[in-house]
Amino acid sequence: MIYIFLAEGFEETEAVTPIDMLRRAGLDVVTVGVTGKTVTGSHGIPFVCDITIDKTVTDGLEMIVLPGGMPGTKNLEADKRVIELLGYCNDNDIPVGAICAAPTIPGKLGMLKGRKAVCYPGMENLLLDAQVCTVPAVRDGNFITSRGAGTALDFSLELIRAMSRDADKIAESVVWTR
Repeated sequence: MIYIFLAEGFEETEAVTPIDMLRRAGLDVVTVGVTGKTVTGSHGIPFVCDITIDKTVTDGLEMIVLPGGMPGTKNLEADKRVIELLGYCNDNDIPVGAICAAPTIPGKLGMLKGRKAVCYPGMENLLLDAQVCTVPAVRDGNFITSRGAGTALDFSLELIRAMSRDADKIAESVVWTR
């Protein structure tokens, strides 16, 4: 199962695009409300989550995804359960996707040290000791990072690749081209 964490002020495009694309790839996606069952994005769109964070389990966990946005990223970072699950994934080589400002969360924790990573422009100094790139999305080990709402499809395809699914087939089905 793949958890996509939503906290008040998340960037809607950075959450909905991965949810949609991962489900198109036939993967089990569960939306997790960090700040409640109904979470409102940074542009005022309310989203009813499948579960709240207190219902998360590590048994069967295949990936977590952290959308960015403000104050969504700060709200994710402030929740100790998100940080605990992030640490669990890091310790157990479980894929972690983070987009926009959200890569700064594992970045500040030193989890991206020596890894290629990207984030929202201007926040690169928070990717402590990472090899900062400028591509739309990059995967290094179990971390997949991306730059922002405009790269959400690239990000989603990298998430699909990390789950050993045919991302090219999904890209073609949505008429995505480079």
